[in-house]
Amino acid sequence: MGKLDRPFRGRDAVALGLLTTHDLRKDFVAVFRGVYVRKGTAITLRVRTEAAVVWSGPPVVVMGLAAAALHGSKWVDDKVPIALNRPGHRVPFGLVGSNDQLCDSEVCRRAGMLVGSAARVAFDLGRTLPPDSAVEALDALFRATNLGAADVEAIVDRHPGLRGLRQLRTVLSLVDAEAESPRETRTRLLLIRSGLPRPETQIKFRDGHGYVHTRLDMGYREWKVGVEYDGEQHWSDRRQRSRDIDRLAELEAAGWQIVHVSAELLDERPAVIVARVRAALAAARLRQ
Repeated sequence: MGKLDRPFRGRDAVALGLLTTHDLRKDFVAVFRGVYVRKGTAITLRVRTEAAVVWSGPPVVVMGLAAAALHGSKWVDDKVPIALNRPGHRVPFGLVGSNDQLCDSEVCRRAGMLVGSAARVAFDLGRTLPPDSAVEALDALFRATNLGAADVEAIVDRHPGLRGLRQLRTVLSLVDAEAESPRETRTRLLLIRSGLPRPETQIKFRDGHGYVHTRLDMGYREWKVGVEYDGEQHWSDRRQRSRDIDRLAELEAAGWQIVHVSAELLDERPAVIVARVRAALAAARLRQ
């Protein structure tokens, strides 16, 4: 039964005698029509992606956010629609079909599946997602793959007529592979779009031996103004909170002013964040 530990076509398994139709109904659940997994299997994005490939059959290529996840991107929701490139074929509910032309260099293999290359995936996400979501997705993909803007621009040169290229160029100008979460990306974009200088990300502080002993999410080294996004773990994990207090106390003792950002501020009162950073920068400039 090991062959049935991954998504499979039910009718094929029955035809091969691996199980009966009764077994199929009793012990398995459909992910897409005709494609099953064992009951109790966590329906993760990887499972859904494998099921989509089984449903479609070769030579389908996984694209979009599902492909980004296969390249190692974090923060991809398990429920995102799975994009498949297979010209001339319909796709079931929950999948997105495309028939874009892919060059051989724009396809690779991940986890046993054909997948759009990291550069091609960035090219598509950057021009088709809403702008802020595109920056978030490319931040994560660049971080996971060491991709650079030049790699994506090479795809642009091969496909100059596709829609969304103006947005893609704007998105590429905003991407920062140092971002460690979508919330950090949104905070950075908020500051930039409010007319503040672009912050340096993941500012590192080294000891006398050259080892990094602490760092800030983002900020302005010249003026010693830092901006920290305090995620849930900063409050729920006692040890993490204790380390944060010590770390920030050291920075403040060294003359840094830290502006703290929470989910509530970012979602509901972003103007407060901007005002606090602007005030911190103004005070720092007066001190110089």
